[in-house]
Amino acid sequence: MNQNSTGEQGTETQSIISFDTDGYTVGSGGGVNQSSQTYVSWNWLAGGSQGSSNTDGTINTTYTSANTTSGFSIIQYNGNGTAGATIGHGLGVAPKFVIIKRLDTASNWIVGTGARGFDKFFYLNTTDAETDNAGTFNDTAPSSSLITLGSWNDVNNSSGTYIAYCFAEKTGFSNFGSYTGNGNANGPFVYTGFKPALFLLKESNGTNSWQIFDNKRPGYNLTDKYLKPNESAAEVSGNNQIDILSNGVKLRSSNTGNNGSGQNFIYMAFAEAPLVSSNGVPVTAR
Repeated sequence: MNQNSTGEQGTETQSIISFDTDGYTVGSGGGVNQSSQTYVSWNWLAGGSQGSSNTDGTINTTYTSANTTSGFSIIQYNGNGTAGATIGHGLGVAPKFVIIKRLDTASNWIVGTGARGFDKFFYLNTTDAETDNAGTFNDTAPSSSLITLGSWNDVNNSSGTYIAYCFAEKTGFSNFGSYTGNGNANGPFVYTGFKPALFLLKESNGTNSWQIFDNKRPGYNLTDKYLKPNESAAEVSGNNQIDILSNGVKLRSSNTGNNGSGQNFIYMAFAEAPLVSSNGVPVTAR
């Protein structure tokens, strides 16, 4: 599936050929291995296997593969069309960022985040501002064991098959939240508690694109390269955007897509090298 498209799940024999113990093997597909092209990849490990059915909710999942250490799980389930239906996520703590996509037919990618509340949601495949509607998460925040669904086709059609990616916040490793832009080159500092390897953001109350930065492109500050997940376009370069620091991100541009004056932005961040002391305090530079 392409995150910038509503298309259903497809089959590509020359994309990812295998998932291995220390990475993965790619084929000759143009989307992953075209000659002389440069690629970037971001990876999370769930339970390390397909997992098994989770029966915590009113919908028994086809499988739930969960990594409670990193706070990440993958869920496949079949919808029942009932508002208020629940699925088990297997993380033991409430996820703060949830992405859902229907597999068997065209549908939007649905994103819910605790930073704005689960009475609202975003479309990962569009630039739309947040939408306030109970059709996706039934105006209900996830619990330590369950995600609540509305009755929309994008998340819970009675004949639909779905995949969900769930992220719980872990001190020193992952951080999900929001910030307000100020519209100038001396932008806000976003504290994450670690040096981010990945920083994804979206304007909440406007229609600017999603933006994703990482510590590999270009690999030093000021970081000026980002991709737009809602597009298939090449990375954007130019006009210094952010500094990736030992304990967060500093906005360095008046770009309205990440620092519009008075605008709210949601984000998700993951650490380059997760470091947490024995008492749960993130280890950062002095």
